[in-house]
Amino acid sequence: MSAPPDLDPQELTLFLQLGVPLVLLVLGWMLGRIAERRHYRSIHQREDYLLEIPVTNERRLWDATRPVAEARLVKGSVVVSVDYFKRFLAWLRGIFGGEIEAYSPLLDRARREAALRLRESFPEADIFLNFRFETSTLSGSGRLGTVEVLAYATGVRYAH
Repeated sequence: MSAPPDLDPQELTLFLQLGVPLVLLVLGWMLGRIAERRHYRSIHQREDYLLEIPVTNERRLWDATRPVAEARLVKGSVVVSVDYFKRFLAWLRGIFGGEIEAYSPLLDRARREAALRLRESFPEADIFLNFRFETSTLSGSGRLGTVEVLAYATGVRYAH
């Protein structure tokens, strides 16, 4: 076996300037994809479990003849951060303009997670009325780095 050839300082500098960021981007893509898939699995399982409880943006009860035992404001919120690979894709899209498709799954996951947390905060509810979302970005420089989604509704439990 022969020893690897020595890198001259220019090659080493080029490797550090290009290779390291490229490795970090690929690593961010892989780890972000794993985390996203794991989160979606959790969301699907919890949505299947809570499927029976209706959630609507209507303001009135569907069956006004049933006596209400409890009605209260319920909320669910989540803060989700963007991984570096999606941030890089958004930066590229910002150069050329257009929809930043890399953020769509992030916002979808955040909305669904907030809705699930809302439902889980009042599991005895028979219906959730006047359902709404509020979304805000949490970053000082104007770039989307972290997003908060708040879901709120009126949870109603009928007297049985």
